[in-house]
Amino acid sequence: MSSPLLLDGKGTAAQIREELKVANTQRRAAGHRPPLLAAVLVGNDGGSESYVAHKIKACAEVGFESRLLRFASDISQEELLSVVNGLNHDDRVDGFIVQLPLPPHIDAQVINLAIDPTKDVDGFHPVNVGRMALGLPAFLPATPSGICELLRRNGIVTGGMHAVILGRSAIVGSPLAQLLARPGEPGNCTVTLCHSKTQDLKEHCLRADLLVAAMGKPGFVTADMVKPSAVVVDVGTTRVEDRHRPSGFVLRGDVAFDEVAPLCRAITPVPGGVGPMTIASLLTNTWQAANAS
Repeated sequence: MSSPLLLDGKGTAAQIREELKVANTQRRAAGHRPPLLAAVLVGNDGGSESYVAHKIKACAEVGFESRLLRFASDISQEELLSVVNGLNHDDRVDGFIVQLPLPPHIDAQVINLAIDPTKDVDGFHPVNVGRMALGLPAFLPATPSGICELLRRNGIVTGGMHAVILGRSAIVGSPLAQLLARPGEPGNCTVTLCHSKTQDLKEHCLRADLLVAAMGKPGFVTADMVKPSAVVVDVGTTRVEDRHRPSGFVLRGDVAFDEVAPLCRAITPVPGGVGPMTIASLLTNTWQAANAS
């Protein structure tokens, strides 16, 4: 089999950022302020710090304004709700995110429900989730939306595919199942959503024309689980200790890339696959929020 198409999320996200940069230049030339994305960061989780830094950097690249609100991990739920309420009523803030995970004493669902759906650029509020389910205009969850855009821009036609998704989280697996099943491209898939209680998991995977791994288990998907010529999307980004690297760790996906890639028609790398597309989708949602006001 010939070498697979590498679904280059880094390069595709760069294209999207360039498009947003041009559109933002035109917006500012017309006398409008640039979109503003705010990020709320609680505590000092290393992964969250890195994710938020990438988002702030991406805003600067396209000419968006950004605002980072940092709070200690002992902030109370009531205090955080007050911060959310302030952002809801700040006319300069077009969209904002509350970076997860939050400390255990804070109920993330309570915080999510308090966010104004028109500023919910993460796409997690029930209003946006419900509108997405009905096929109505909505802010789509950034990672599922980014995956669909990556497939579309790389010429992967999904209509008629059997898509198998490993992981049913509300952030990735469940919304992606809805997006891939609905009419359109990408879409029109027959979708199997697998999880920890799924029986005969390997057999389900072997039937997949499009296999999406979103479990957070490094190297879980091996060559004997992949149908030849399948399209494989790896959402996993787990930090694995590597003493030979300056950072002390390396990012590993849920797919054993080296052994799976030779079987595939197309596959995402880790890093450089889904991650950059997630940030590009967040910028796109912020752009839409700014232009809806």
